[in-house]
Amino acid sequence: LSIMTYAKNAATLAKEAHAKGHEIMVHMPMQPVNTAVNPGPNALTVGMEADELRRRIDWGLGRFKGFVGFNNHMGSRFTQDAAGMRVVLEEAKRRGLLFLDSKTIAGSVGDKLAAEMGVTHIARDVFLDDDMSEAAVARQLAAAEAIARRQGYAVAIGHPHPGTIAVLKRWLPEAKARGFAIVPLTTIIKKREGVAG
Repeated sequence: LSIMTYAKNAATLAKEAHAKGHEIMVHMPMQPVNTAVNPGPNALTVGMEADELRRRIDWGLGRFKGFVGFNNHMGSRFTQDAAGMRVVLEEAKRRGLLFLDSKTIAGSVGDKLAAEMGVTHIARDVFLDDDMSEAAVARQLAAAEAIARRQGYAVAIGHPHPGTIAVLKRWLPEAKARGFAIVPLTTIIKKREGVAG
């Protein structure tokens, strides 16, 4: 579960989710391409000084405890900026955190730069609910299954929309019956990198 940095109840949500055995991520707001869309307070933006980026990252990561890493909220503009992403990934590495590149835009440098810098990372394969209709979510889950069969795993990102939740409630028992396991990101990364544990 990825929790928004500026959610008023972020610490409570994180504590409750962690207590129920969920792996927790920090959902870090970053600048989108569309300037009419506000990514939220303390968003990381292109051209910001490195010290200010670090201050905002520190603020976001200080909102709650128990997380293994972070991913970008929006960020279609920021994740294309190598200078800014280098600061973000340096902080991830320094803190021992993983970075999930949500791939909100094809031109994101996050995943590639993380690999170059030796930062634990993974990228999103499928967005479940760009189209929030139940039929579309079901199609995206089928796409995630196909990717998982091909590469051994798939990273799917969805949001707590009613349609997404309804489809997942039906899909989860069926997926398990077909041999799919729903696992935390760290499990995928360890398996991919041949790390025991």
